Amino acid sequence: MISNDEAKFYHENGYLVVEDVYSQEEISAMRSVLGELIEKARGLDDHDTVYDLEPSHTPENPRVRRIKEPYKVHPIFREMAQTPNIVSILTKLIGPDQRLHGGKINIKAAEYGSPVEWHQDWAFYPHTNDDVLAIGVMLDDMTEENGPLLIMPGSHKGPTYDHHSNGFFAGAIDPDTCPLDFSKAARVTGKTGACSFHHVRAVHGSEQNLSGKDRVLLLYQAAAADAWDLRRFDEPWDEYESRMIAGVSTLEPRVVDTPIRLPYPPAKFDGSIYENQRGMKSRYFAFDDNRTHDKEDAD
Repeated sequence: MISNDEAKFYHENGYLVVEDVYSQEEISAMRSVLGELIEKARGLDDHDTVYDLEPSHTPENPRVRRIKEPYKVHPIFREMAQTPNIVSILTKLIGPDQRLHGGKINIKAAEYGSPVEWHQDWAFYPHTNDDVLAIGVMLDDMTEENGPLLIMPGSHKGPTYDHHSNGFFAGAIDPDTCPLDFSKAARVTGKTGACSFHHVRAVHGSEQNLSGKDRVLLLYQAAAADAWDLRRFDEPWDEYESRMIAGVSTLEPRVVDTPIRLPYPPAKFDGSIYENQRGMKSRYFAFDDNRTHDKEDAD
């Protein structure tokens, strides 16, 4: 699916966009299941193990901003994590032995979809090596206007920034103290069926979606089989094996020298990244409370 030059671009910049990874039939099937899942959020009062809800959600008017671990919720999302196209691209980027580390569906709905502050995935789940990345499956067109993924090119080669606030993990970088010039971020766009790939240490975020078009992104976290999550060494072996995408598993973690900060003490606001980031003292992205009807202020 990708050339040596495209793989080189990924390794130099920390991200890559590949068009037409999924067929429109595959996208339609995933969107159909997603619609059913969103409807099942009707009646919910609060977040649960499957749903992360927008601040403006009500039981009568469901507004879902994330489906947690969709590959455990419906088999289609597990199947789509290891299509031949995905395996081919991952083989170029992280090698032939591949494991699914996690996943979610971020639903940045038109007019009110929540922003995500600058962060590195590495801050949440450091591994023994950093052949780890996120795959963003575009279930909608991701445009300049609807809150696209923003990535700082080359930041995956730099430090692991502090993601704490007031002594607790907050899942975000303080924009007032970070030396990065966020105005130089690359805006990741693509058509439905395209995928973005970004390195686990790449600094990224996204704006609130104030446009009239939804931006739904299915995210898979994938890792080389010999990259072990430092927080999950006691994970049952059967669970580890069940998430293999391609190749073979190993009992010998590959350890490399990478800058690591552990996500402890745990976030004051537990749950998804949206909840974690409520603990921030300052934000970079504008958040229009009138659009979300959010009555809670971040501490």
